[in-house]
Amino acid sequence: MTFPLESLYNWYRDIVANPKYRWWVIGGTLLYVLSPIDIIPDVFPIVGQIDDAVVITLLATEIASLLKDRNAAIKQKREDKAAEAKASESVEVDAVEI
Repeated sequence: MTFPLESLYNWYRDIVANPKYRWWVIGGTLLYVLSPIDIIPDVFPIVGQIDDAVVITLLATEIASLLKDRNAAIKQKREDKAAEAKASESVEVDAVEI
């Protein structure tokens, strides 16, 4: 059995990676951070901001990971197109016998 926080983290990663729910989760996360209703209320100095900091860090990490994967896919697609174009090029040579 996995640790409950690990399960929650894996669920969050999976749902952020799903394009159908991605923007809903991002909006909900931002709403949670800006809302005065938290797991640990913000009226308690330092401790109240810890849950917000963890949620913001989690969101930033997942967005950065998504952007990294997207850029890698775009780069791979460009490399595939370049390799395909290079492979399709043929050079005709007129050979002359001496």
